Amino acid sequence: MNIRQQTVKEKVTVSGVGLHTGVHTTMTFVPAPPNHGIKFQRVDLEDQPTIDADADLVVDVSRGTTLEQNGARVSTTEHALAALVGLEIDNVLIQLDGPEVPIMDGSALLFVEAIQRVGVEEQNAQRNFFEVPESIFYRDKTNEIEIAALPLDDYRVTVMVDYNSPVLGSQHATLTNVGEFATEIASCRTFCFLHELEMLHKNNLIKGGDLSNAIVVVDRVVEEHELDSLAKLLGKPKVQVKKEGILNNVDLRYKNEPARHKLLDVMGDLALVGRPIKAQILAARPGHAANVAFAKKLKKVMQSSTNDGVPYYDPKIPPVLDINKITNILPHRYPFLLIDKIFHLDEKWVAGVKNVTYNEPFFQGHFPGNPVMPGVLQVEAMAQIGGILVLNTVPDPENYWTYFLGIEGFRFRKMVLPGDTLVIRCELLAPIKRGIAKMRGEAYVGSNLVCEGAMTASIVRKDV
Repeated sequence: MNIRQQTVKEKVTVSGVGLHTGVHTTMTFVPAPPNHGIKFQRVDLEDQPTIDADADLVVDVSRGTTLEQNGARVSTTEHALAALVGLEIDNVLIQLDGPEVPIMDGSALLFVEAIQRVGVEEQNAQRNFFEVPESIFYRDKTNEIEIAALPLDDYRVTVMVDYNSPVLGSQHATLTNVGEFATEIASCRTFCFLHELEMLHKNNLIKGGDLSNAIVVVDRVVEEHELDSLAKLLGKPKVQVKKEGILNNVDLRYKNEPARHKLLDVMGDLALVGRPIKAQILAARPGHAANVAFAKKLKKVMQSSTNDGVPYYDPKIPPVLDINKITNILPHRYPFLLIDKIFHLDEKWVAGVKNVTYNEPFFQGHFPGNPVMPGVLQVEAMAQIGGILVLNTVPDPENYWTYFLGIEGFRFRKMVLPGDTLVIRCELLAPIKRGIAKMRGEAYVGSNLVCEGAMTASIVRKDV
């Protein structure tokens, strides 16, 4: 799995009809900054409201997953979301000029191909994985649905379906490597049974349904007059049923295409947890209602283990800047270089690490026998990390100095001791003007805030 956040390299647009509304919609994937997440935007509505891809915003799961926020809805979101999960894209704004994501060919393939045409861009931020801490289970006894998430340092999905159908029988599908989504899962189309068509039509659904964007499974003998009625319903001059039981002689792309599509749906719906997942997902007879209920359960577990405000840092993931790259940017050297890693860096904020050890030279004279990291050096470490942020705004940072101009409102909440790891975050409070940057910084040890305050710095070219 990718360890850094990703977005699309540039805007890319697709268009088509919505499966249930029949409304023609143009949809654009727009690049977004780190930690933006996945959001939809209804550009056809007043004020162009946005809708977060969030399980708690699901309002309908009858034949797809519908989200609502800020007075706006977007439906049939699961295939586009699955494409983003399969391509490991964390940050994107999905703009639509209609109420429903286009159904395209009934799969996620055309979304994947569109994104692959423009490419994916890696960002200077670690992916904030939700690593399932223990086995989590969901069961719907009435519908005999079971879903589980088991701890795993990876993302794998296995789905089993059984519709008591002589045509489909029992099927299963597995994705053991998310990198294979584009070739093994993305092209698998949505499907329904013949007996569902009339019900869906009566409920004012599948207005955009067509035999080119869905597989219709015929699991009983159909009389000629019924085929004529179906042709009229679907707007076709004639429909047929081949012996395998697929309406209009549509060929399956895989023998287990229905199971693979259900796996696709599971991936799309679980994107609503809000973070990339590390787990083994096992699902028996899943559907959108169960998928979303399970996503909500996962989200609750995730939130209970989240340290609000603390930058996510995983020491197992290679940093954005290691010590060698840091020394290429900052002029500080031993014993005054007080940062070890940068693990997040974008236009607005930076986060890095200072490992505090007893070997630090200042401990020899600062409270011998009771070593405590001086508060002024915590501020200096924060200033150096802030310096990385400021220097990131120029193309040749090695040719600039950063100087302190002021500090405001600093508070020291807890002592920092040898063995602690300081995780420091600095964020610009306003755009840099005339070389002056104002930032707010926070430093944490674990989940504890140890110091915070505002700093002002000046960036000056060396040859001036």
